Amino acid sequence: MSATVAAPAGEPAAFAFSDENQELAKRIIAKYPAGRQASAVMPLLDLAQRQNGGWLTQPIMDHIAAMLAMPPIRVYEVATFYTMYNHHPIGKHHIQVCTTTPCWLRGSDDVVAVCKRKLGIDLGETTPDGQFTLGEVECSGACVNAPVVQIGDDYYEDVGPEQMERIIDAFKRGETPPAGSQTGRQTSCPEGGPTTLKAFCTPQGADAQADD
Repeated sequence: MSATVAAPAGEPAAFAFSDENQELAKRIIAKYPAGRQASAVMPLLDLAQRQNGGWLTQPIMDHIAAMLAMPPIRVYEVATFYTMYNHHPIGKHHIQVCTTTPCWLRGSDDVVAVCKRKLGIDLGETTPDGQFTLGEVECSGACVNAPVVQIGDDYYEDVGPEQMERIIDAFKRGETPPAGSQTGRQTSCPEGGPTTLKAFCTPQGADAQADD
């Protein structure tokens, strides 16, 4: 006998892509060979999540399973494995602080503490005004620029407590602070700047290369 599980508060009883997203979903599925449509599950989940205000529901996952002729459990497995998918409503600005070892060694605990203090919420919570949700992730894949904070689709790198305060204040003012390194680092160069092939960056080095 199977038990009936009540849907979370605010979860719609059904889901359908908008006309525009339905066409986009068809184009996404068409990228994969016949019989391999299940490979489209991740982009379709992302598309549906964006349409639904930033989170997934069981009806959404069931709808995508039907579209791709997949057992629903396989869609659930994907959707619950990746932190990019949310299963509860989130705020307008979803702040995700990486707390894995490289970011932790570089001070991500202090970044989390600033977020808690400035927003008045704990990890996994949303501010009463619905503007901010605070979360942590196990790895953002940008360890060389740790600590890393993802907000929406943007990565904020080399984030310390002071930078985090400025970022939050900017969002509160309705601004979107520039993403990327918050210390002026050039991409993923060492903090002190490039250390190899320096001669090729100077006229003298260029002359030497020409003489060779």
